[in-house]
Amino acid sequence: MENMSFILFGATGDLARRKIFPALFNLYRNQKLPKAFSIIGIGKEELSNKQFQELVIDSLYEYSRHSVNDKAQKAEFVKSITYISLDITKETSYQKLLTLVKKVEREHNLQENRIFYLSVSPKLFNVITTNIKKSNLSNTSGWKRVIIEKPFGNDLKTAQQLNDIVQNAFQEDEIFRIDHYLGKPMVKNLLTFVSANPMLQPLWNKHMIANIQITANEEVGVGSRASYYEQAGAVRDMFQNHMLQLIMMTAVTMLDERNAIKLRAEKVQLMETIRVENQHDVVRGQYTKAPCIKGYKDELGVDSSSNIETFFAASLFIENPLWEGVPFFVRTGKRLNKKETKIVIEFKNVLNNHEKKTNSKPNLLTIHINPDYGISLQLNSKNPITGELETITMNFSSNDKDIPEAYEYLLADAIQGDLSYFTHWDEVELAWKSVQPIIENFHTNKIPLNFYQAGSNGPKEADDLVNKHGYKWW
Repeated sequence: MENMSFILFGATGDLARRKIFPALFNLYRNQKLPKAFSIIGIGKEELSNKQFQELVIDSLYEYSRHSVNDKAQKAEFVKSITYISLDITKETSYQKLLTLVKKVEREHNLQENRIFYLSVSPKLFNVITTNIKKSNLSNTSGWKRVIIEKPFGNDLKTAQQLNDIVQNAFQEDEIFRIDHYLGKPMVKNLLTFVSANPMLQPLWNKHMIANIQITANEEVGVGSRASYYEQAGAVRDMFQNHMLQLIMMTAVTMLDERNAIKLRAEKVQLMETIRVENQHDVVRGQYTKAPCIKGYKDELGVDSSSNIETFFAASLFIENPLWEGVPFFVRTGKRLNKKETKIVIEFKNVLNNHEKKTNSKPNLLTIHINPDYGISLQLNSKNPITGELETITMNFSSNDKDIPEAYEYLLADAIQGDLSYFTHWDEVELAWKSVQPIIENFHTNKIPLNFYQAGSNGPKEADDLVNKHGYKWW
């Protein structure tokens, strides 16, 4: 693994504290960072190196999944961290940053391999990437990479503008667009799960699968994110990125996940064939108050007349020979009765007529993504006493394993230059093209806003969406 400098914009922010520094520390602890590396934090606060290092240590104590009791290990890790206070909107700041980066590279005997992590608002991408290029920070004798957080645009036009800005300074194979759902352990395991189990491969198609359901529900409301959510809603926040990625990762057929070019190309081909048939296949909702729980319009920072959706459900189809006719049902929302992210594959019932008339239930394969990790399989079995069919569930849980966080997987991949679980621009653009008509129908109220009580299963219309195809939510 080549040595490198990890240059973090927004180093004093919440994401850095909760996710990025703990992930870097755990990678270091597990010897998954290069032997020689530096971390350069950039923020607007005036802090000394020592003060910043103490902030990092505090974040490790609070958020690291591994203990930080090894004093020597902790000291060695923070020794690699340098901080600089900069006004990143000023061009002159980047010359100061370049001077510091070169100084640190000399002191640590590092090659000019640089990762720029933009843990900042997308509004700052233009000024940062432009000045990274102008200042020659990106003019290295080694490699350079940029990691970008969502949201990548607010609609198709802004996403295209943002991409032009970033690609002015970096090539496509240098841009690592993070979707943290792609770093979740069970999502990263999806391709292996199918490819490494020959019994599943013949079943992964329209002939054996009746429907696929993807759920990403939350118990919490918008909390302190009201200003963001009023601009985004559930479609932009969850469906345009996370949910569409889960659809593609479930539907891909390639057996070698290590080939990033082929994997991303197949995902693009799938995105080109995803269709929502009509506006009646989409449901939007907003939570209302319940005992001791605020409604969305009562949340601090929310317009009292807001029609932003906090719930979204849809039925989609992939128009290719493998999946033609198989509905993909998705639903996501806030203030629901249970926090869970899962993928449920319902297999077709091919039992004989006698068994169909008995108490047989469909075979279900459920991939539990969050908060539990694991797989469950629902089967039919004969009761040894009554002789009747009954349902049994086999559970395979990973909860007892020391499983890395999503950001650990993704940062490790970025450091090694593996783009497999980062989104290609073509995926992002096609996702926005799929979502744009839905957003426009929301604005014109062609798709009505339904209401559901906080703490419920969501709007009744979401059940109707699945029922009309002859299925139910699992």
